[in-house]
Amino acid sequence: MPRFSIIVPCFNAAATLRETLDSLLAQDFSDWEAIFVDDGSTDKTRAILREASWQDPRLRWLPNPRRGPSAARNHAALAEAQGEILAFCDADDLWPADRLTRLAQAFAADAGLDGAYGRVAFFATDPARPETISALAANPLGIATLLGENPVCTMSNLAIRRASFVRSCGFDERLVHNEDLEWLIRLVGDGARIEGLQPVLTFYRTSGAGLSANLPAMMRGREAALRSAACFGVRANARSEAIFLRYLARRALRLDQSRLMALRLTLRGLALSPAGFFSDPRRGGLTACGALLCPLLPGALRRTLFA
Repeated sequence: MPRFSIIVPCFNAAATLRETLDSLLAQDFSDWEAIFVDDGSTDKTRAILREASWQDPRLRWLPNPRRGPSAARNHAALAEAQGEILAFCDADDLWPADRLTRLAQAFAADAGLDGAYGRVAFFATDPARPETISALAANPLGIATLLGENPVCTMSNLAIRRASFVRSCGFDERLVHNEDLEWLIRLVGDGARIEGLQPVLTFYRTSGAGLSANLPAMMRGREAALRSAACFGVRANARSEAIFLRYLARRALRLDQSRLMALRLTLRGLALSPAGFFSDPRRGGLTACGALLCPLLPGALRRTLFA
């Protein structure tokens, strides 16, 4: 039985998949298997996976035609994974070589630890030159924190004991956006302990495409997460809503979604809770300034400044 099962949902990922594979194969902790679940790709994704699995028996791939990333993760985790710990990774993200070593040490040192995550470095083209690095929340992770700005940031950043994942029943496959947030709320609401680790453990590739670029749909998906939080007696307050709106405004600026979207989100956040919006003074101040400047700048300059 391997220590880790790495789960990677894939859909038309040929442009980035080789880099992701290389970052997994470069891990200095070797006791793992990797399960790639292909969601009906029409590019060279399957050919890349076929070749990789021939070269390294720890790699295998499964078809999952057009069922979505939540179904892919659930199937791999609940029906295929053999490892004690599940480590999720998206097909366009990268891991530092010591990621699994650091996670193995954290889980070995604390038998009561259900899950762990690190900081995330966001990059456009070169992971050695990240645009920004995420912050950790106070340990352990709680629902109130998740309702603000989720410090896990991406499923590529999370490792969870398989037994804890099974108890959670996995992701809600009806959700397309914020399904990870809704699942995390259920997970910690039922008593799972998830701790943040200080090192950068994930390199997240920023892009204007993909599910996480659809901000209105993300806001709609958040409603399911809020309902799950309410089941545990936790409701979003004005402060946490302002923090979430600040996060959406920053994404709107980075993705150049429209001239006014970031400003609308910023004004809503400030109206709800100025203290929440500026709970991180640097982040709040830069977001507000960017939102005010965005409608005034030409497109090329806007994209250069906020990318």
